[in-house]
Amino acid sequence: MASAMAQRLEGKTIVITGASSGIGRSTAKEFAKTSPKNLRLIVTARRIDALKKLAEEIKTEVGEGVKVLPVKLDVSKPDGRPRQRRSPSPDIAPEDIDTMFATNVTGLINMTQEVLKIYKKRPDGGKGDIINIGSIAGHQGYPGRELIATRIRVIGVDPGQVETEFSVVRFYGDKAKADAVYANCEPLTPEDIAELIVFAAGRRRTWCLLSR
Repeated sequence: MASAMAQRLEGKTIVITGASSGIGRSTAKEFAKTSPKNLRLIVTARRIDALKKLAEEIKTEVGEGVKVLPVKLDVSKPDGRPRQRRSPSPDIAPEDIDTMFATNVTGLINMTQEVLKIYKKRPDGGKGDIINIGSIAGHQGYPGRELIATRIRVIGVDPGQVETEFSVVRFYGDKAKADAVYANCEPLTPEDIAELIVFAAGRRRTWCLLSR
């Protein structure tokens, strides 16, 4: 008898980007093993040969119940081959920065928008899951990379709702729409965030701060 997890996944179509290696490849295999009876996997990456190999491996391991479609896709659309981004700040090459953002920011937004077009057409107001993979490296440095071995601090402040002129600008001057964003809540003020910034800057150099 299939597990509850397998039953929930049966009949689903899963699209996985970056499936030629690493987390993406392992995720494709894990979906196939978890629900081997009736599942469709669309695996995408730049290296089509690696995707075809993955499809064959899944067929061998779980049988014909999982249909795998390899699709060559580069979410960043770089002009040339991807470079290894190993240089620390401030020596990161401009083209590496462009590729990094095109892959991890612009590419993610573009993929999300295309998927949402499909999801929102479904009954009951739309349905589907989008799972994004981040990295602890976005919040924490480590030896041999970036600034962990220096006394230079990079402090991140991620405020929640803060009532500023930004909301009015975002709604192209429509004050009513801007005010509606803060309805039924007590938003933070710019002064609240300023106080936190000054507090962070005034800590001893040995402090490591992450404020949310």
